[in-house]
Amino acid sequence: MFTIHDCGFEARCALEAEDSGEERIRKIKRIIRECQYGIHDISRVQLDASDRLPRFNVPLELGLFLGAQEYGSGAQKQKRSLVLDSEPYRYQKFCSDIAGQDIRAHHDQPATAVAAVRAMLSTALDGRARLPGAATIRARYGRFRADLPGICRKLHVKVAELQFTELRSFIVEWLAGHPLPSESPTV
Repeated sequence: MFTIHDCGFEARCALEAEDSGEERIRKIKRIIRECQYGIHDISRVQLDASDRLPRFNVPLELGLFLGAQEYGSGAQKQKRSLVLDSEPYRYQKFCSDIAGQDIRAHHDQPATAVAAVRAMLSTALDGRARLPGAATIRARYGRFRADLPGICRKLHVKVAELQFTELRSFIVEWLAGHPLPSESPTV
């Protein structure tokens, strides 16, 4: 989420609105309809300890996103996505129908995931904007994480209690207060 915001985009998630009156799948479809870009990490398909079944929510959401891109019109046709997995070609064992997609492996390394997300967002902008490098984003995220407990203390909330929207808001506020230094003109 930090990488997305540090690159000038807004992270969206079904957890952004706690509304028992809206079915989760409707909320996901609404968010997909509203978003031009989708980042889908399909690496978390481990078996649940109690029922020994995997959760396939992210692959389902990826399918909805790809369906909107394929069968939609106008802005839906312009959608771009990034699919992440932990290992190259591992997805072919549980989701072989997406073989042929350009899926990026992050090897469970946050630095690799940050670089992949940053690269996708950079190409999505077709060179119209300059994004911070992956190393810069990681360093800034480290500073944000160091500041987060203090931010939470001031608001009398624990980091573990933060909801998606609260964390997103803290990221946005922190980034506004910590802009990237602009390049000094050379003489």
